[in-house]
Amino acid sequence: MASFSRRRLTLALRGLSTGLNGGQQQLLEQQFQSLQLSSAILRQRCMSTDSTGGRSPAPITAAGEIDLDQLAKGHLLASHARPVPVSPSYFSRTPAFNDRYLALEKLSRAYGNLPLIPAADAERVAWKNLADLRQSFGEPVKATDYVKCLTIVKRLHQIHPELKPEAVKRALQDFKRDVQAFLNVPNPIPIDKFGRALGVGKRKSSIARAYVVEGDGQVLINGKTLPDYFGRIHDRESAVWALHSTDRIDKYNVWARVEGGGTTGQAEALTLAIAKALLAHEPALKPALRRAGCVTRDPRRVERKKHGRVKARKGFTWVKR
Repeated sequence: MASFSRRRLTLALRGLSTGLNGGQQQLLEQQFQSLQLSSAILRQRCMSTDSTGGRSPAPITAAGEIDLDQLAKGHLLASHARPVPVSPSYFSRTPAFNDRYLALEKLSRAYGNLPLIPAADAERVAWKNLADLRQSFGEPVKATDYVKCLTIVKRLHQIHPELKPEAVKRALQDFKRDVQAFLNVPNPIPIDKFGRALGVGKRKSSIARAYVVEGDGQVLINGKTLPDYFGRIHDRESAVWALHSTDRIDKYNVWARVEGGGTTGQAEALTLAIAKALLAHEPALKPALRRAGCVTRDPRRVERKKHGRVKARKGFTWVKR
């Protein structure tokens, strides 16, 4: 009896759970059925490009202009804001030099097609060397960068003077020396009331002062004639080489005072002194005298003796034992 009643109770509970599950399933089907769309509505929505669902779009109005000045009132700007560098090369190793170099490259691209003149015909300019350039910019400029920069500078300098723009002239001023040695013109040697021109020459430790005047070719050195003062023929020819090379040996008289050094140094010092005095009489002879080597002073001097050597460079004779 107890087992029968237990079986009936189990069947009753199973029926109750089945009824509950069926009720929930029916409720979900009703909810999804209300969301289903008909085929006609679905076809209309697929073919339509109106995303508003048939509603009229709302008008779009642009926002008003923002008044930054009004917005900034009452607000303090940050005092620690980072300033913007003036030059793009600010963080480089040599900012000032880089700016000049980029400016030269820009000028070279802009005016590179202008006619150039030969380097020999261009104005002689003393450019800054590497040490001067580093000092003027205050930066450790590399030697390779200096060579590249100077190449552009010399090319811009060769532009024809009548066509050279002002921008190029201003850019080249930064690379010129403050003192131009080529612009220093020596004062001309005057000719006194007696028709004499005084020339001074130096060689090693010798100094010569020569008075040159028009005459018949007489030469007096320290009160002696040329053969009496210089015993060697080579020294005699060196002393009057300026007159001999220009074929003026019989047209001028020379009175000279020589001191210091030996005979070779005195003879070569006398060559320079006579050449300078001769240029006072005939300036047109300068190219010929320069070709003869009479205008430029020889700066060489005797090399000092070194310890451990017989002379400046000669060594002692080596003996095996």
